Amino acid sequence: MELQFPTLIIICPLVASFLTFLSGWWYRQWTYPIAVAALLACLALAGGILKAVLEQGTIDYWLSGWQPPWGIEYRIDHLNAIMLVLVTLLALLAAIHARRSIAREVPKKEALFWGLYILMITGLLGICITGDLFNLFVMLEVASLSSYALIAIGSRGALFASFRYLIMGTLGACFYLLGVGHLYIATGSLNMADLAVILPQVYHSRAILAGFTFILIGLGIKMALFPLHAWLPEAYSRAPAAVSAAVAPLMTKVMAYVTIRVMFTVFQPGFAISLLKITDALVWVGSAAIIFGAVMALSQNDFRRMLSYVIIAEMGYIVGGIGVANAMALQGVIFHILNDALMMACLFLVAGQVRYQTGGNRLEDFQGFFKTMPMTAFVFTVGALAVIGVPPACGFFSKWYLLLGGIQANQWGFVAALLICTLINVALFFRIFDKGLYTHAADHHAMHVAQTNYSGNGEAPLSMLVPASVLALMILLVGIFNQVIVSEVIRFAVPPGL
Repeated sequence: MELQFPTLIIICPLVASFLTFLSGWWYRQWTYPIAVAALLACLALAGGILKAVLEQGTIDYWLSGWQPPWGIEYRIDHLNAIMLVLVTLLALLAAIHARRSIAREVPKKEALFWGLYILMITGLLGICITGDLFNLFVMLEVASLSSYALIAIGSRGALFASFRYLIMGTLGACFYLLGVGHLYIATGSLNMADLAVILPQVYHSRAILAGFTFILIGLGIKMALFPLHAWLPEAYSRAPAAVSAAVAPLMTKVMAYVTIRVMFTVFQPGFAISLLKITDALVWVGSAAIIFGAVMALSQNDFRRMLSYVIIAEMGYIVGGIGVANAMALQGVIFHILNDALMMACLFLVAGQVRYQTGGNRLEDFQGFFKTMPMTAFVFTVGALAVIGVPPACGFFSKWYLLLGGIQANQWGFVAALLICTLINVALFFRIFDKGLYTHAADHHAMHVAQTNYSGNGEAPLSMLVPASVLALMILLVGIFNQVIVSEVIRFAVPPGL
């Protein structure tokens, strides 16, 4: 049975997405249980795959028994085994958290929401597990088209935000597909392992150089890398709270995973580092993204929009670390993909709880919430301190690896950007601490009006508190056990040759 886990982790949510759509016509109350059951099964399958990889090493699975490169291969190593667990875990927690808010935000569309949600997770899992570049494109489109539709059913302005995301996402997909086409023309293969053997013989081909460039541009758009980020703040701040809690932590991190896979597995590390020297440019682009995202976040008065710019800054951490391109920095990059997904999921769940109780997500809606919503405030505190980089929260340790990698490579601009962003994050979140801990006299009337005009008053429902609290606990546990995680898992996920 374990031998079939790689295909079951795709088949299970794919079938569940169609069952969810169908059940919405006759038995609407079944849609949520089907979705949660499918995600629970996927989490168990991902855990089994990670266990098998830790015990046996890389897993090769041939779909329908067709030998690669003629058939599609699922190839799972330490890097994408981590991603499978991360995607399934966050998808499950976000789904449990979403039940109450979806009933309020998109009434009578629950079947549509859950069907699209499970389909999006299917696409993300397919991106992570596949060993074929064209199959990756297909799964990328499955995830993207689902996310466009999910965002479009959001609040006022969501349709336009989704349309802009669709345009930018389509451009990114086109660039990626053009790049894959160039690689296929030059090599005759789409299998990643096969390409890794063939490509070194044709590194100086113009088709290969163009293909590599197109793929990176496409992935840069998809991961909202500055200055290709324009679609992200509107999309994540206008989407339903439940959609933001799943899409925001996962979509950009999965794209970062694909970037690592292409740069250091499909191509050998020396191609980007020594031949093209593109890693030097990535360091500076990442550093600029860090400063831009942090400064723009500081200027926002909407909490979810602020978090969207924090994500842009965090992607700068990851891309800058990829550009540093040594083993220490890559450990930090992989660890930060894990940590940032946990941190952003935690804070977007907090945003959902505040919105559910107050009807808004402006910073003014956090007035006195340490008193009125103490558990939500605790979860927020853990997430905020993790983003700032305060130990024992996990964010500190991945940033530490990134700093050490930057120092080893003498990339002082990147190191300076990390430190400056940390200081800005302190100011960023302490604005909310100030509002949450102290209700100033001038704010009493506005706070009273907001609470009396909205049905929610007090702590969020238990179905929202539990998944958010689980994430807060995980942020602390990952930080406390960071050495075990790095030495037993992440160290083996760093591509050889760095």
